[in-house]
Amino acid sequence: MAGGWTRDGAVSEQIEASIEDELARMKSRRYPRGESLSQCADCDDPIPEARRQAVPGVKLCIDCAAERDRTGPSRPGVNRRGSKDSQLK
Repeated sequence: MAGGWTRDGAVSEQIEASIEDELARMKSRRYPRGESLSQCADCDDPIPEARRQAVPGVKLCIDCAAERDRTGPSRPGVNRRGSKDSQLK
């Protein structure tokens, strides 16, 4: 595929980098790190000890985690190329 001023394989590298970024983001949401909180970060309700042991690094109670999973975070797209045509959707 002709890429103009880009080197061969640059488009594939961009696609692979986007996939790797998305996988890392999903893994970080699914597997929290650090010390578990005793109180929910969103609603300040207590997080049961069993949940804190089952999910190390948990920051949210079950209700808030379920709500966040339903709605999902909003995040902007990534413009890796920085050109006008990559901003068109």
